[in-house]
Amino acid sequence: MREVDVDAFAAELAHDAFVIDVREPDEYTAGHVPGARSTPLSALGAVLGQLPGDRSVYVICASGNRSAWAAEHLATLGVDAVSVAGGTAAWARAGRSLARGTAVRAA
Repeated sequence: MREVDVDAFAAELAHDAFVIDVREPDEYTAGHVPGARSTPLSALGAVLGQLPGDRSVYVICASGNRSAWAAEHLATLGVDAVSVAGGTAAWARAGRSLARGTAVRAA
């Protein structure tokens, strides 16, 4: 399973990285990385066909546990998935902004 820290992730996000947030919708709406698409872990299988096949998919959660599992699972299915170490909590601790509000689905 590939993993990046929040600084490397921020650099990729600045270049239009594709990001899914695997937390539950209420967690997502409370604060998420700008541009991340809400894809609860329980719905991951339903969006597989909608994930890009030509670039990396960055996976984020609250602390990095769910995203690590999801990235590993996606990788076994042929998706170039990368987990964001430390998740949204590390993003916020680094002083980066969070967006709030309605969930944007991966599809």
